[in-house]
Amino acid sequence: MTELLGPAAAEEIRQRYLNVDTSNVADVLDELGLPDQGLAPSFAPFPGDAGKLAGWAYPILGEMRRYPLADRDPDKMRACNELYPGSVSVWAGAGEGVCFFGELIAVGMKERGCVGALVDGGVRDVAWIGRLGFPVYARYRTPVQSIGRWKVVDSGVPVTLPGATTATVDVNPGDFILADHDGAIVVPAGVAELTLLRAEELGGSEVQIRNELANGMTLATALTRFGHV
Repeated sequence: MTELLGPAAAEEIRQRYLNVDTSNVADVLDELGLPDQGLAPSFAPFPGDAGKLAGWAYPILGEMRRYPLADRDPDKMRACNELYPGSVSVWAGAGEGVCFFGELIAVGMKERGCVGALVDGGVRDVAWIGRLGFPVYARYRTPVQSIGRWKVVDSGVPVTLPGATTATVDVNPGDFILADHDGAIVVPAGVAELTLLRAEELGGSEVQIRNELANGMTLATALTRFGHV
């Protein structure tokens, strides 16, 4: 998607997504006939004040596999080197009990212009990652490393993540990832701009409703005037 838009346009869209809520995006996707884009509620920010995550998906796929510690995981570093400005690294592969990365790899991702990570597994060095200003949403945290236990097998390919209303949600390279205190959602690349425009409209209506309620308008009157949001 970013290749089609160009870097400047892609970043402008990403910045605007930082000002909309996942709840409004979810409502828009319902309107568009895409009701199952929300991710499982187990995805949470690490640390808790990590802030909003917004960027273009770059999937990294791994699997649970035993291998010698000395082999490390060079494919993980190669995958991280493919990240680009405005991207979100999307780590898939349903690791169990292990972290997919810690502080130092987060530093490397940030150096590539990656703006955060979405992890279908664990992370560690949470306090240190928090100091980087690098938002991470993951299923859990753990001190146990992935080396020798979980290995990257591919990157830049479609993956699936656990869903909120379906077992899995497809994530393709270039889809848009948005996560905040309400959870995480995947916006298919083909509707990313349309979804943003409508979510901005809904957000504007909510601001008006809050202002009117603060000035004494009843909720029933506000909903009649502005519609349900």
